[in-house]
Amino acid sequence: MERVAIIGASMTQFGQREGEWVLDLLAEAGLGCLEDSGVDASDLDHLYVSNMASGEFEGQTGIPNALAHDIDAMPAYTQRVDQTSSSGGAGIYAAWQSVASGASDMTMLVGGEKMTHRTTGEATDVIASLTHPAEYKHGVTLPSFAGLTARHYLERFDAPRDSLAKVAVKNHKNGVDNPNAQFQKEIDEETALESPIVADPLRLYDFCPITDGSAALMLCPESVAEEYTDDYVVISGIDGATDTHVVHEREDPTVMGGVVESGEGAYEMSGYGPDDIDVAELHDMFTILEFLQMEGLGFAEQGEAWELVEDGYTERDTGELPINTSGGLKSKGHPLGASGVAQAVEIYEQLMDEAGPRQVDADVGLCCNVGGFGNCVITTIMEAAR
Repeated sequence: MERVAIIGASMTQFGQREGEWVLDLLAEAGLGCLEDSGVDASDLDHLYVSNMASGEFEGQTGIPNALAHDIDAMPAYTQRVDQTSSSGGAGIYAAWQSVASGASDMTMLVGGEKMTHRTTGEATDVIASLTHPAEYKHGVTLPSFAGLTARHYLERFDAPRDSLAKVAVKNHKNGVDNPNAQFQKEIDEETALESPIVADPLRLYDFCPITDGSAALMLCPESVAEEYTDDYVVISGIDGATDTHVVHEREDPTVMGGVVESGEGAYEMSGYGPDDIDVAELHDMFTILEFLQMEGLGFAEQGEAWELVEDGYTERDTGELPINTSGGLKSKGHPLGASGVAQAVEIYEQLMDEAGPRQVDADVGLCCNVGGFGNCVITTIMEAAR
């Protein structure tokens, strides 16, 4: 099986995109990716679109076919990939499979979501629909899962509440240097700790925003990549896994089984381990998730991620393992279908030395995209082809 390369990437401005719809955002990212990679739209064999809820948010379906028309990519095969909030990561897996299998010599993945035109209550209800009906009928939402898990984690592992605030502060600081981030402003711990309570003990700044945006990647066999460029990134490991869809059935709510399983699969495929990762993008939809993914991926022992954060281990400029150099979902924003793709765009730019003021020293990077509250997870490991 030939190695799969990424030869181009693009990302729109994340935030509130008034007067634009999901197809506008997808086309913007897709055309940007074509330009970045030097690939003509007519050369695409496959075109994948990662999207969770275009029908629910704006009554728009058939978006992959419409996108192929709008960017003149006919007659490429098109497919929509929906895996709730991990749709972007699932799209990477699908696009990787299309190339690794030999079915495609040029595949573009575009992820996107349009959300901000709906009220917070309406958007929350759409997102909450991904929970199991047994829990959804009781009014359970993802923020409530996050609050309950955060309370349990803090008490069980004697972690200070300030440690979660440090995650928010770090990611906001990183977002300042990301021109495409929704929030490009720093906050301090006091601001985070005094913001309104959403799901005790989590407060406003422990949550990511509702976001519009799109991101794209161009994938092809390594032999084809060499025809376009000398500098590219290779997907060296990728895997996906699920956990119980009913969250309260998990033996340990502080362990995300899908993170553990997908991480182990990606490590095994790549030949790398946690100590080999130079930079990581984790799915910080809530600050507590950064702790749980650090532990599930082997960056920290169970119950000890908060100590590494307290010690500055995950800081961009001084830490041993910079996490969420993009600003993460917390600062960059979380347009559901685009988030996993945008994680990979950040790792791609880091490995290509194209991250500007966010640049860290990195040859191997990892991104972990989580659906729901760990219901489904995709972990991807990428390395620079140098």
